[in-house]
Amino acid sequence: MVALQGYGWLPDQRRRSRDGVVQARVLGQRAVGLCGPDAARFFYDENNVTRRTAIPEPVQSTLFGHGAVHTLDGEAHRVRKTMFMTLLTGPGVAGLVEQAEAAWDDAVASWSPGQRVVLFDEASRVITRAVCRWAGLPLEDTEVPEVAARLVALVDGFATAGPRHWRARRARAGLERRIAKLIDQVRSGAAAAPPESALATIAEHRDASGEPLDSRVAAVEVLNVIRPTVAVCWFVAYSAHAMHLWPEHREALQARRPGYAEAFTHEVRRFYPFAPFIGGRAVRDLTWQGQPIPSGTLVLLDLYGQNHDNLLWPDPYRFAPERFLDRHIGAYDLVPQGGGDPRTGHRCPGEQITIALLEALVPRLADLDYDVPAQDLEISLQRVPARPASGVVIVPATTPSTAADQPPARQGTRSR
Repeated sequence: MVALQGYGWLPDQRRRSRDGVVQARVLGQRAVGLCGPDAARFFYDENNVTRRTAIPEPVQSTLFGHGAVHTLDGEAHRVRKTMFMTLLTGPGVAGLVEQAEAAWDDAVASWSPGQRVVLFDEASRVITRAVCRWAGLPLEDTEVPEVAARLVALVDGFATAGPRHWRARRARAGLERRIAKLIDQVRSGAAAAPPESALATIAEHRDASGEPLDSRVAAVEVLNVIRPTVAVCWFVAYSAHAMHLWPEHREALQARRPGYAEAFTHEVRRFYPFAPFIGGRAVRDLTWQGQPIPSGTLVLLDLYGQNHDNLLWPDPYRFAPERFLDRHIGAYDLVPQGGGDPRTGHRCPGEQITIALLEALVPRLADLDYDVPAQDLEISLQRVPARPASGVVIVPATTPSTAADQPPARQGTRSR
């Protein structure tokens, strides 16, 4: 049923339950589904839930990689996570944003008037070029399209048993081999890594045991810097989708309203589907709202449901960036990439990068003069991860265009 209903499965199950707590079986395992800020706080408490044994092998072999930080708990997780926080927060983020802005401007300058541009694909290549340069990975311009496609495949294939999944496995195997070889060369002195780059930091890192990472695990963690950064292409495509459907928000971005790019970024991340839920395992016998959760039970936190909860977000299926103007966002409220404190818990440490990249690229996108040809812009909530069917095709205009000049497009997101 999860595979058939996609993002709607857990919210539907919660609506049918008496108290919003789901009792179900997932992959033959007993599972309980929770939702809301209090549930997120409960989920991210390591005294309650562990991630180490809860990530299925297909997800490890595609999205995260075996031995990744996501599979650790306790002191091992904290030491590894500190490394990621050093790389993915603070002053280093500005360097990545500068690389992305330069790569975006170069890409736009290469587009010809009248040329069809698939924005999802183009954004993936722009961000791949930027993050690989920033991370210290040597990458020729001619290699960018293939590497970008492989990085996208890692994200696109984790939640399906079909061809997308096997494409993701093949992509991971090839990328891990390439980066592990580079790690060995950096450690032997045969290759140089820019100081303080992701490549240098991970090659030099010592885990809680005091030992350096195995070169393959080091490659996994390099990919866990690069892969989620390239996944921002999903949000770039979603941003274009929103600007096309609701052009008043594009106008506000063009006008550079104070705080609006940040608010728009948060609303894109809240409104559009990304991760449906995340899972952990009860470390002991627990209770939640009076319901028992035996030790070992799979605990699911409904991310999509929480981001569309009308108690947290009035009129949740309306795209409204203004809801984030002057609003403090609690650590357990907006959870497209998980909740809690990224410094100590399992919340994605790259969330700051996601926000910074979108705040930089979305206004640039809003400023472009382009047409939106007829295409399938529908977003199916049965596909995980979801994306606009067409990838959002734009055509750089030869002359200034208006919304009235643009041909119709199939539009919309199947919302529940």
